[in-house]
Amino acid sequence: MKLKTLILAAGKGTRMKSDLPKVLHKVNGIPMIKKILDICKGIGSEENILILGHKRELILEELGEVEYVLQEEQLGTAHAIMQGEKKLKDFQGDVMILCGDTPLLTEETLRKLYIHHKSTNAVATILTSEYDNPFGYGRIVKKDGQVVGIIEEKEASEEIKAIKEVNAGVYCFNSKELFEALSKVNNNNEKGEYYLTDVIGINVAEGKKVECFKLEDNREILGVNSKVELSLAGEILRERKNIELMEKGAILIDPKSTYVEESVEVGRDTVLYPGVFLQGNTKIGENCEILGNSRIIDTIVGNNVRIESSVLEESVVEDKVTIGPFAHLRPKSHLMEKVHIGNFVEVKKSTLEKGVKAGHLTYLGDATVGEDTNIGAGTITCNYDGINKHKTVIGKKAFIGSDTMLVAPVNIGEEALIGAGSVITKDVPDKALSVGRAKQFIKLEWRK
Repeated sequence: MKLKTLILAAGKGTRMKSDLPKVLHKVNGIPMIKKILDICKGIGSEENILILGHKRELILEELGEVEYVLQEEQLGTAHAIMQGEKKLKDFQGDVMILCGDTPLLTEETLRKLYIHHKSTNAVATILTSEYDNPFGYGRIVKKDGQVVGIIEEKEASEEIKAIKEVNAGVYCFNSKELFEALSKVNNNNEKGEYYLTDVIGINVAEGKKVECFKLEDNREILGVNSKVELSLAGEILRERKNIELMEKGAILIDPKSTYVEESVEVGRDTVLYPGVFLQGNTKIGENCEILGNSRIIDTIVGNNVRIESSVLEESVVEDKVTIGPFAHLRPKSHLMEKVHIGNFVEVKKSTLEKGVKAGHLTYLGDATVGEDTNIGAGTITCNYDGINKHKTVIGKKAFIGSDTMLVAPVNIGEEALIGAGSVITKDVPDKALSVGRAKQFIKLEWRK
């Protein structure tokens, strides 16, 4: 297989009404251009070359190391492809051309297109589909079943406009034949641009074989040119993702109200309730319950975990943990096996070892809490002195009474007991009792 791709991503996307380049807008959690690149890698393309122009620096910042060429002036699709010749002049193989704003294309479709192209020995193969109302698309013109050209909407007669089979904007070309034909394209048309579609007419006129491969699901070729179309593409991708999860064994109570982004993984028999948001590189294990109004971002969750109405960010949650309702795991938190954090508990950059319980109204920041320790309601690790963050270390099987302030840096020993309402500023040894609060006094008949 000798295949490379050229991906058109130089346009301004004025209809998006955005300061962001069109191809960087996200669909179901992933920039459109990255989605296209992932698909191209999936079909085994040996090199994927972007054709960049408008705000290319933002695209390169997002994608990092990529192959690209520049189209300084946007003079049409053929002109864009011509910029790729310097990268492909010595390439003896096939070139697939795609647009960076068609994120609904699938690996399966592109693989079938390429197989059809190779099996028919065509110099060019066009991906097509049909619409009942094909307004705006280039029409596929055939004679005796063979492709003879593509006519753009602006150039089409009424007879041509009645054709329902349209150009999807995706092609396979023999590389040598492509650039030979491009040298013959002119801009004698209403827009004064160089159309890639004219290459097809040139191939046909020279008696070379042009094929088309018709796609049944025309939703795949939706080009995203506006925020409305962005929303439609996102909806379709979410539907696909939810179906994929259910086919692999997850349970979605109401898929239409469950939002799972592209790169998320969910184990079998895990139940996702309505109103759940799973984002980024989140991985959820098996037999979990993720209840409504929970949002989990870039977090690893083990098996048999229950999460209710909580937010988890960039954290690790091991097996048999229970979280919520209304808990918040901030980045770099690690909850080991059988930990419980409950109502209005916030954990930040802390490790809670096996069996730790913090049921309510607690903040644990920059802390390590030993296994089987109980954290009473209203406990706070006072980790910030206004300049630096400091660490709190609590040993195994300690008991931290309610409304305790642990002023870091501080160490609480194993099996230590901290009396309720204490402010602890000094280390507490193993098995010791520490109480740090004002002495209670009573004034009889004070109200008189």
